[in-house]
Parts: sequence; C-alpha cells; structure tokens
Amino acid sequence: MQAIQVGQAITVKWRGKPVFIRHRTPEDIKAAEAVPMSELPDPQTDQSRVKEGHDQWLVVIGICTHLGCIPLIRQGEFGGFFCPCHGSVYDTSGRIRRGPAPSNLTVPPYQFVSDTKIR
Repeated sequence: MQAIQVGQAITVKWRGKPVFIRHRTPEDIKAAEAVPMSELPDPQTDQSRVKEGHDQWLVVIGICTHLGCIPLIRQGEFGGFFCPCHGSVYDTSGRIRRGPAPSNLTVPPYQFVSDTKIR
C-alpha cells in the first residue's frame, strides 16, 4: 500500500472493480460511530465495516449499490461518498444514508499483512 496521508483516499483495482482505500481522520471515525442505527437504511456498525485495531482504514468496493455507478470520494452531506448519477449519499463508513441505493458500499474480503500492507 502506498503512503496515504490521514484524510486521503486512493482507488485501486480488484477483480476489475474500483476499491476505495480511505485513511480516515479521527473526526471521520467519530462521526461514523455516533450515527444511531435507527437512521441507517442498511444498519451496520462502523466497527463491523473495518478491521479491529485498524479503524482508521476504510476499504470498500467503489460501486454504488443502486445501479453500479462509481461514487465520488469525500463528497456529499456526510463527508463520505456521493453518487452524482442518481443522488445516493454514503457516510464516512460507506453506509447508505440518503438516495435510491438499497445497501451500503460493499466491504471486500481483505486482511492486513502488516501495518502498511493490505491483501
């Protein structure tokens, strides 16, 4: 994994799909953890979407769950992801908050092989 500064994100390819790797700020994490499950159309805790001990790293497949568009990173009213095609808005944990998408951005299978490398 290349050096990604706090607050930055990169896009890599996995199985032909874009994968967003985002180095979340403490504010991003705090905002995601503070959301009541009752406000989420597809309820998942932030902790269930990251690896234990690595909660600053969010890894999601960068494909909107509505019609397969590619959302913009660090956009939208929740500072997460925004799909300009149809208006789906995701938070800093990649969870759907508004719009037509039926579910959260998918977390692919991955693991940390070191503090600086993901497989």
